[in-house]
This record gives sequence, structure tokens and C-alpha cells, in this order.
Amino acid sequence: MGPLILLLVLVVLVLWLAVTCLRVVPQAQAYVIERLGAYQGTWSVGFHLKMPLLDKVARKVNLKEQVADFPPQPVITKDNVTMRIDTVVFYQITDPKLFTYGVENPMMAIENLTATTLRNIIGDLELDQTLTSRETINTKMRANLDIATDPWGIKVNRVELKNIIPPAEIQNAMEKQMKAERERREAVTRAEGEKKAKILEAEGAKESAILRAEADKQSAILRADAEREKRIREADGEAQAILKVQQAHADGIKMLKEAGADEAVLKIKSLEAFEKVADGQATTILLPAELQGIASLAAAWKEGAKK
Repeated sequence: MGPLILLLVLVVLVLWLAVTCLRVVPQAQAYVIERLGAYQGTWSVGFHLKMPLLDKVARKVNLKEQVADFPPQPVITKDNVTMRIDTVVFYQITDPKLFTYGVENPMMAIENLTATTLRNIIGDLELDQTLTSRETINTKMRANLDIATDPWGIKVNRVELKNIIPPAEIQNAMEKQMKAERERREAVTRAEGEKKAKILEAEGAKESAILRAEADKQSAILRADAEREKRIREADGEAQAILKVQQAHADGIKMLKEAGADEAVLKIKSLEAFEKVADGQATTILLPAELQGIASLAAAWKEGAKK
């Protein structure tokens, strides 16, 4: 039984060593390996086998981009105004070996470095510049931190000023100023609205007057056209009546000729026609010479007709 137990112990020991020595490095991570306390190498993604009892994983390094949100730091501006600013740093580990051996506590080092860099930058700016120059401050912070953290195997991708908290009295003054600015803008907007309303009202009145004038013009044109059409129709009617009367006389003379009436009768009918033409509108009628000779004959004929 003794040799069998010893064999079982050896088998279990071998299996345990095989399991502990076989390592799998997941995605976006790296393992820093030490052998007998000295740096041996950096394992990337995949299967790896370490020497039992000699190699150990000194640090597992996350290669993803990480975010460090630091608490507000007191800073003093160039015009001696104390404010509090909290920053957010986006960084990524690019060299696991430098990150492991370059600095004792990388996150504390980054936090202190961020606070120092922020104080240096804000110290050169006045309050108004600090409140309106966030992008400039972010750019300067990122450049300075990236240079300073490069020996630690860290790359700073972006730095953002999360909050800028001025003193209470300055906040109150800023709120009053913002309120006054809002009221001024509201007054300007209201005045512009009233002005536009008056302009629209004037344009509406102008357009209405133009439309009324145009309507009156069209109405006058239509009335004039109607009056002209009426006069034309009346003139046409009178002309048609005159033509019909003349046609009737012409037809009467033609019938007399066809009936064999002599020259004297035709001249008498012509005289009657002149009488109708005069129609009491004139006191004197000038007769042709050939009709004057038969005037007495016509008078005698009419007298005989009366008897």
C-alpha cells in the first residue's frame, strides 16, 4: 500500500503543477512575469506555460482605456480667486513593464500630477479666462500629463474639466449677471416682436389699401365698359332703325315705280320724305331746284284730298 499511495501523491502533484503552470491570458490584458524575483517577460493574449516554483505573475495589466475621476482640487487664479475644479482623465497603459516597475502607485501619481499641472495652468489665467477657456485648459492638461506619464508606460488620451466651482459670492454675482442678461435678451426679443408685428400690420394695411384701390379701379373699368357697351348698343339700335326706315322708303319708291307712277308722284313722295326728315326740328328746309316747281302742285293735291 505504501508505494501505491506514493504514486497517487506523485500523480496528484504532477497534475497540480500542470494546472498551475498553464495560464491563459484573456483579451485586452497582459501578464508581467518574474523569475526568481527578476523581470522575465510580458505575456500577451493566449496560452502560456510558466516554470513551476520559479516563475510567477507579478502583475496583471489591463490594456483597455480607463477613466480616473479625481475629487475637486482647490486652485487659485491669477487674480487671487480660489475655486475648486475636478478633472476626469482618460488614460491607457501602453507598456506593462514600465507600468509595473516605473512608479510605486500609478494612480496616486497621476492624481497628484494632475492636481499640480492644473494649479500651474490656472495660476496663469484670470477668473473670466478660466470660465471661458475649458478647451484650452483641457488641451494643455493632456499634453503635460502625457509627457509626464510616458516613463510610466501610460498614455493620457484626454483630460476634461468636469466642474468649475467658484466661491459662493462669485456664484451669486454670476447668477445676477445671467439673470440680467436673460431679462435684457427677453426685452430685446419682445421689442423685436412688437416691431415685427407693427411692420406686418402696416404691410397688411398697405396690401389692403392696394387691393381696395385695385378693386375700385376694376369696378370703374367695368362700369366704363358697360356704359360704352350701352352707348354702342344704343347707337347700333338707332342706326338699325334709320336703316330700316330708309329701306322702307326705298321699298315704297320701288313699288311705285313697279306700279307705273309718273315723275310727279315720285317727286311728291320725295317731298314727303323731306318732311319726315325735318320732323319739326327745323323751321327752314332747302329743297332742290327740281322740287320747288312742284311745291304748289303738292299743296293743291293735299287740299283736294282733304275736300
